[in-house]
This record gives sequence, C-alpha cells and structure tokens, in this order.
Amino acid sequence: MAGLSFSPLSLVAAFVADLLLGDPPTWPHPVRWIGRAVEEAEPFFYKDSSTPAIQRLRGALFWSFLVVGVAACVVLLLKAFSWVHEDLAILFGLWLAYTTLATRSLYEASKAVADALNAGRLDEARRHLSHIVSRNTEHLDEEGIWRALVETVSENFSDGILAPLFYLAFGGPVAAVLYKTVNTLDSMVGYKNDRYLHFGWWAARADDAWNWIPARLSALVLLAAGALCGLNWRRGWAVVWRDARKTASPNAGFPEAAVAGLLGVMLGGPAVYFGESVMKPTLGDALEPVSRKVYQRMMRLVFVGAMLGAVLATVVRFAMNT
Repeated sequence: MAGLSFSPLSLVAAFVADLLLGDPPTWPHPVRWIGRAVEEAEPFFYKDSSTPAIQRLRGALFWSFLVVGVAACVVLLLKAFSWVHEDLAILFGLWLAYTTLATRSLYEASKAVADALNAGRLDEARRHLSHIVSRNTEHLDEEGIWRALVETVSENFSDGILAPLFYLAFGGPVAAVLYKTVNTLDSMVGYKNDRYLHFGWWAARADDAWNWIPARLSALVLLAAGALCGLNWRRGWAVVWRDARKTASPNAGFPEAAVAGLLGVMLGGPAVYFGESVMKPTLGDALEPVSRKVYQRMMRLVFVGAMLGAVLATVVRFAMNT
C-alpha cells in the first residue's frame, strides 16, 4: 500500500541514525507525544469509585482508545505524505522507525550512572540511576548500583532495541510505533499499586504479550553476541534454561538471565520498590562481583547484540519485501 511500505535500507538507516544521534531531549519524539496523550486521556476513563471489574473494563477501553488512535494517526499521516510525494512518506517512515530504537539513549543513560560511580560520586550515581529504574535507589551502595544498572540495561536490551527491531522487521514503522505505545502505557499505568492494580491490568498484560517473543529472541541474540565477544555462551544458555522463568515478569528474566550467565554474575536479590522491600529471585551465579569491568563487558555485549539484531531484522525485512 502506498505510503506504508518499509524497505530493508530504511531499517538499516534508522538503526544507524539511532546509533549516531540517540534521542536529543529537545527534538520532537512520538513517545513523548504518546505519553502526553496518555496523561490527557486517563482522567476520562479512570474513576475512583468503580468496582475492580469496572476498573479493568475502563482500563481496557482506555488502552484500546490509545492504541487504535495512535495506529490511525500513523497510517493517515503516512498515506497523506505519500499523496504529496512518495519520498516524503519514506522519510517520515524512516524518522518514525529511528525514534522507536534506543541503543544510543540506553548507552548514554547508563554511562551517566557509570561515570558518576567511577568518579566516586555515589549520590549523583543514585540520582541518575533513579531516572532509568523504578526501584528506590537512595540506599544502594556501589555494588548495588552496578547490579541495578546491569539489570536494567539487560532488560531494556529487549524493550528498547530487540523488540522495536522485531516489529520493524515484521510490520514496519506502524507496528514499531504501536509496540512503543503498548510499552509506554505499561510504564505509565501498569503498576500494582492502589490506583492502577485493576485499571492498569490490561496494559500490563498486553505489554507481556507484545514482549513474549522479543524477550526470548533477545536471550538468543545476547548469547550469540556473547559467543562473538568470547564469553561463555554455554554457561549463559544454562542460566537462561535454569533461571529465566523465575521472575514475576514472564519476559524480563530472559535477557537478564542471559547476561548474568554470560558475565558470570548474580542479578536480582533484595530491592526496594515504592518504599517496600522486595526479595527478587536471583539469576545467575556470583562467580565475580558486579563491578565497572562487568558493566563494560555488558555494554560491549549490548552493542554487538544490537548489531546482530539489526542484521537479522534487515534479512527478515528483505524477505518480507520480496
């Protein structure tokens, strides 16, 4: 359909653009627009006085309204640009694809934490870490910060890199933007607190479903990247097989277990979320402490894994277009 096609070359260009440009905060970004739409629409659907069943129904309608609305906007804009000139639709699709990827921004966010830690500025490291994790960071010591950083980078390898590549490969920019919409809804209302336990139930379950395949693929891609980096991929596979299903999330454990096994560290353990202590299941074996060297190996793993993912997505896209 005119305006909705997406070439392998555009996928490669989007990946390279993300590596080079990242996500400058002053630039327009669809995810920020989606976030504002979520904030504006929520009061029309959420009611404190509703029963749990009605809250879930309202939450499902809220989710559907946002997802269908975003899909309609993206498709209409692509078609409108194609009516003006097909090249405009290609450029718009390329820009959309670029904004769904987060390799560079994941690196920059984690590097801010790592740089503060390396300089001995623990309070600054905790503050930067709090921007990218949902747990409380005020009590974390140096090793705790490194561990939380490795955990969140490994989990976000799937959410921010592999999953968008997966949806770009199979559905182009429309599917990738829809994935980011689902992911954003989960990050904003998918909490198990008093307000969102029932209202956000649908958003949380939908995010689980959309991430089910990418999370498992991310573990395989990370294991392949580990093999290329000279890491012990057999140990990584063994830890994935043993530990990946331990987590409360049906998906987060797969990339985290792959990383824990490849790096020979233990992730998980005690953490504090919203002021409540939680004992997270442990993933991997503590063959060495989580440290700066572990983080550096982690980032090499992420970049090699991202490139592998981009190659695979490009091959799939080529096959889809032939």
